[in-house]
Amino acid sequence: MSFREEEILSFLEIFEKQKVFIASFDGCSHLELLKDKNRANVFFTYSHWENEAALERYRESDFFRNIWSGVKEKFDAKPEAWSLAKHS
Repeated sequence: MSFREEEILSFLEIFEKQKVFIASFDGCSHLELLKDKNRANVFFTYSHWENEAALERYRESDFFRNIWSGVKEKFDAKPEAWSLAKHS
């Protein structure tokens, strides 16, 4: 997620207030916020989900919609999301 410079602190405040609730959402086993080393306004949420269905339940929840509506207005570029699997 790439944020307008003036919105970074606001985003961080939102994340700090909500991270416990996100991490305790049914099916989430890990959540952390990562920051790009070279671009101060770029952040990544890194989370582990029990399965794709659990992630979709989160994305479709009122909780997520409420957070997302407040966060997405702070972006300076379209956000990207990836679902990854370990390479075996």
